[in-house]
Amino acid sequence: MINWKNLDELSSFKELESAERVCLPEVMAGEGGAERVKKYCAPMAEGLAYNYAAKSVDDSILASLAKLADEAQLLDKFAALYNGEVVNTGEKRLVLHQLCRGQLGDDVIADGVNKRDFYVKQQTRIAAFAKKVHDGEITNAAGEKFTTVVQIGIGGSDLGPRAIYIALENWARKNNALKMNAAFISNVDPDDAAGVLNSIDVPHSLFVLVSKSGTTLETLTNESFVKNALQEAGLDPAKHMVAVTSETSPLAKNEGYLDAFYMDDYIGGRYSSSSAVGGAVLSLAFGPEVFADFLAGAAETDKLSKEKDLLKNAAMLDALIGVYERNILGFENTAVLPYSQALSRFPAHLQQLDMESNGKSVNRFGEPVDYKTGPIIFGEPGTNGQHSFYQLLHQGKDIVPMQFIGFRNSQIGTDVDIQGSTSQQKLCANVAAQIVAFASGKDDENLNKKFDGGRPSSIIIGDKLTPRTLGALLAHFENKVMFQGFAWNVNSFDQEGVQLGKVLAKKVLAHDTDGALAVYSDLLNI
Repeated sequence: MINWKNLDELSSFKELESAERVCLPEVMAGEGGAERVKKYCAPMAEGLAYNYAAKSVDDSILASLAKLADEAQLLDKFAALYNGEVVNTGEKRLVLHQLCRGQLGDDVIADGVNKRDFYVKQQTRIAAFAKKVHDGEITNAAGEKFTTVVQIGIGGSDLGPRAIYIALENWARKNNALKMNAAFISNVDPDDAAGVLNSIDVPHSLFVLVSKSGTTLETLTNESFVKNALQEAGLDPAKHMVAVTSETSPLAKNEGYLDAFYMDDYIGGRYSSSSAVGGAVLSLAFGPEVFADFLAGAAETDKLSKEKDLLKNAAMLDALIGVYERNILGFENTAVLPYSQALSRFPAHLQQLDMESNGKSVNRFGEPVDYKTGPIIFGEPGTNGQHSFYQLLHQGKDIVPMQFIGFRNSQIGTDVDIQGSTSQQKLCANVAAQIVAFASGKDDENLNKKFDGGRPSSIIIGDKLTPRTLGALLAHFENKVMFQGFAWNVNSFDQEGVQLGKVLAKKVLAHDTDGALAVYSDLLNI
């Protein structure tokens, strides 16, 4: 039987509170530091590895974290989730995003259907549609092939798919897998839609409208913007648009779209890249085979996340070290620092994934909790960040844990040797140097040049960023966030915090305002 307890009710948490702290500059020094780097490394899917040597942990703390994993029943809760229990208590829903990429446990029957079959059917339909577009069987009104796909969506319907497309675009060009260019419209700001429409060949563009309910204000506004542009170009919008929506939405089986692909209420927006939300645009851009490889990498991570040994379960280990940093060491932020330009939008996706999931102040039962939950997430790719906010990370008064991501080889494989090293070697040299500099610091009589060290970080290392490694990477962070939510006893799968602003915005547009809201409306000329 699963007991959903608050973190501060667990005896293992109290054990961690009294545990001796690790002095990171000391343990990372000399041969001891070298041995840590070799020892503190957990295997991940697709040849990735999670190295946590530069985290403020030791064998004793890791043993206590393993006890916490057992006492908090993290794996039992994961099993409840993938076997189809109602884990999303706020919305009284199942949580099934992992089922889009593979079945981890029992058959899940909901709404009278086998949900794994449902998701596979949508993937099959999307693959067939994408092939017809690529082969020229589905064309624009002039009988010409579509060359660009444009996703219209917001939040999880934009951030994840956009980050994945950017991550794989150069890889796809190098491997002759780029079938169509992709663009994304998300912001209700008209400059966003206008900027995209001005940069693409509209007559040869296929638009994917993503809205589960079919009523999302920003998305439908942008749809109208796009339809107007198509009509002004003398084009029939119905020949240029497909929908990704629920089967009960007004967009389903609608003659205004070439086709509709379906999602359901059991996959939250920020977890939806594995579903039709990511599947449609990515299959059109890269081909369904590439999207299938992405799903396969994610599925391998999901399988490893069932591992009982904490030191072999990278997602759960990463999660619990994060809980230790947040609730014992008191660190409020986490910086995500990919040393890969292809992952330039990955931190933005993780901001939503993490902060929308675990930015909660009440537990699963609506009761206030007396401890901190999700951290603030931010980040930029290296080495750009080194010339931006790393100053604060090195010498600021706040200690910010860091999550580096690095690859031994570039996606494109071409490079130049300058001053005895390649660009990729220079990139990797920087990430290695930063990890040690943050952990170990440097003494100096000039305090302006002194580095205290003790700044913890981990790194996920891989050989090359490919569809499979990207899928594994995405699932790692999804599962990390899930395990942290279980540990904090919060519901990681609803997002009531985004609703109030939407309600008030509708009141403003209806001119139903008073007080400060009315004055702000006047200032903005609404």
